[in-house]
Amino acid sequence: MKKVSLIFGTRPEAIKLCPLFLEFKRHSEFQPHVCVTGQHRQMLDQVLDVFEVVPDVDLDLMEPDQTLAGLTSRAVIAIDSYVARHRPDIVIVQGDTTTTFCAALAAFYNRIPIGHVEAGLRTWNKFSPFPEEINRLMTSHLADLQFAPTQRAKENLLREGIPEDRIFITGNTVIDALHIAIEKVRKNPPAIPSLPVELLNGDSHKPVVLITGHRRENFGAGFESICGAISELSRRFSNAAFVYPVHLNPNVRKPVFDILSGRSNIYLIEPLAYMSFVALMDRSRIVLTDSGGVQEEAPGLGKPVLVMRDTTERPEAVGAGTVKLVGTDRRMIVDEVSTLLTDEKSYIAMANAVNPYGDGKACERIVRAIADNNIC
Repeated sequence: MKKVSLIFGTRPEAIKLCPLFLEFKRHSEFQPHVCVTGQHRQMLDQVLDVFEVVPDVDLDLMEPDQTLAGLTSRAVIAIDSYVARHRPDIVIVQGDTTTTFCAALAAFYNRIPIGHVEAGLRTWNKFSPFPEEINRLMTSHLADLQFAPTQRAKENLLREGIPEDRIFITGNTVIDALHIAIEKVRKNPPAIPSLPVELLNGDSHKPVVLITGHRRENFGAGFESICGAISELSRRFSNAAFVYPVHLNPNVRKPVFDILSGRSNIYLIEPLAYMSFVALMDRSRIVLTDSGGVQEEAPGLGKPVLVMRDTTERPEAVGAGTVKLVGTDRRMIVDEVSTLLTDEKSYIAMANAVNPYGDGKACERIVRAIADNNIC
């Protein structure tokens, strides 16, 4: 029996790795083991509850006002100790967080094979997204098995000299998670106390623009411009509802609440649990975000996504027409949201475009690849 250790620490990692853990549990030849770092504490725990995953080890590394260097040093030491003690046959990491890189590095130091889920995403700009671009690049060159979500991601890895026989195109596990979540949400819609019931269930008939934002590179002038655009849109479209679950980082909250508070059709709410967010995404007409994972999830529900970044490591979505880059330019954000709210032809073109991130069977393909590979 192969002991598989899935190591993660943030909400997005949990969303994308919990379905994989559940898939491993269906196969008797594997013994899956979950180690969490607690990089996102409260948000991580909410996702674990949704998928009914109980960590075997919780390193609980999060500290108030932690720096990247501080988190990195603590994570490498703690994960190194965990890996040395439990000696898994393979370590699985996902994506591009500090936890991802540190877990890959600790596994490498202990000569344990590494599988990288969502491998091969690139913007080719080391500061955008920061620090994720470098985290994922370094992880790719530490990993032994690369689970690329798309053909383009595979080509990125090949460009960097990764052997082709170590790369497997699987689709993205976030679609697997979304399939699980949306079935639950539609059977038993969660309440969101801070929103009117009629807004969530659609009885108000108001178009909902869902907004998320948290990227470091947008702190300061970027968020001020974003908030200025949302403010202008709320005046222009008084019949629309602009719902913004506001990230806990004070660099986000200050400009958001300073600029957007007090408008009757702007709902500034606290960060949502995963199932509530999926329900709200399902209800929305448009998603305005600087997130990475939302670029994959929302098109799976037929929602056009406008990305408030200048670059994206998910160009497949741009090419497919499910996503459009708008940066943090106030005028561009206003113009593109306005088009989608008023031009039905433009809206349908994005809403009906095919999501390039898979069919919800990525976890099956990853488990099969590990089972068929003699690396561990």
